[in-house]
Amino acid sequence: MPQSHAQQARKLLANAELIFDEAAVQAAVDRIAADLNARFDHADSDAYPLVLGVMGGAVVFAGQLLTRLKFPLEFDYIHVTRYGNRDQGGHIEWKVEPRADVRGRTLIVLDDILDEGETLAHVKQRLLDMGAKEVLLAVFSDKDTGKIKPVAADYVGLVLPNKFVIGYGMDAYGYWRNLGSIWAITPKK
Repeated sequence: MPQSHAQQARKLLANAELIFDEAAVQAAVDRIAADLNARFDHADSDAYPLVLGVMGGAVVFAGQLLTRLKFPLEFDYIHVTRYGNRDQGGHIEWKVEPRADVRGRTLIVLDDILDEGETLAHVKQRLLDMGAKEVLLAVFSDKDTGKIKPVAADYVGLVLPNKFVIGYGMDAYGYWRNLGSIWAITPKK
């Protein structure tokens, strides 16, 4: 009898290795919030950045980070994918573009992970081409791939080992975005 999705997900986690616990995850989000607040939370500042969460991976990070930001902002989301339900990168597809006008604005793009960097490099350039004044990248995690990436994040929560990871918005085969900690898994073959 084939395994159910729940059984497959549980088996995946049972064989996983804990990389960062929930306390480390929350401390990373606190650091990014503090850095963004230091830049934008000033009584004499007219800054009103547009914060864009990259769905679906950034949903957990964006939701928790937003509650820690102390400055006026506008929030929207974009949906750009390079992976889908696969574990290898592919063609970059824009499913949802920003609904707000980005021309002349400072944008803060939130994402769960800077892996190879192709997707975020594309997103940053596309937003600049749309007329954004400045595009800042804030990622929950940056994977240490040992390779030069086409873009660097301006704000990074945690540096991850070069392993396939799940948790805190990152998934494998659609499983375990909802974990509050970060785990390394062995991808299916």
